[in-house]
This record gives sequence, structure tokens and C-alpha cells, in this order.
Amino acid sequence: MDLSRRLVPDGLWELARPLLPRFGCRPQGGGTAPCDERAVFAAVVYVLTSGCAWRQLPRVFGVSPATAHRRFTVWTRAGVWRGLRRAVPREGGAEDDLDWTLAIVAAASVRAGRGAPSRRR
Repeated sequence: MDLSRRLVPDGLWELARPLLPRFGCRPQGGGTAPCDERAVFAAVVYVLTSGCAWRQLPRVFGVSPATAHRRFTVWTRAGVWRGLRRAVPREGGAEDDLDWTLAIVAAASVRAGRGAPSRRR
């Protein structure tokens, strides 16, 4: 089993996939080829759960660190992690999958908060 499938089992992917915003082609053309969304999601999950820096993302995912970080930022703004957290209890499943998904959501929440602007006093 490859690393992406281990990090993002089918059950987790089925919960996450409908929550991810679609990335269309740019009207002016150019840019890079479309990415495999599951591979990007697995790369983001790896960074969130391993604590590695974005720039140290292993090449095995086939996703650039910049793409993974950009998607994480867009997904955070779109509320993907909150949506995933809400979807978990409804879909349930094996306890291990539930614990793993909640760990990912918790890691995403902490990671997203690091870059948040400071509050004014």
C-alpha cells in the first residue's frame, strides 16, 4: 500500500473529497498541470501529522511544497477542516478511522492558527 493510501484511507477520502473546493483552469491559460487532489490532500495530512516543514515535504507525494501549502491555506479558509470534523460523527465507521480523522482536524486547527494575525488590544 502506498503512503498516500495509508495516510488517507478510502473512508477518510470519501468524507473529505466533497468538502474540497474545485480548482478550475485559469481563463488566461498557463500555470501548471492539474494535481491529483487525493495526493495533495495526503501531502497536507502528512505535514499536519508529522510536524515537518512545508518546504521539507517528501517528493514521494508528487506534489510541490508550494502547492500543498497553497491548498492547505485555501482549504482552511473554505472551512474544510470544520466540515470534516462535522462529517466524522455522522459517517462514523471504525474507531481507528474516527480517531485518525479527529487528529488530522486538530492538527489542521493548530497549524492554521499559527499564521493568524494577532489581535488588536
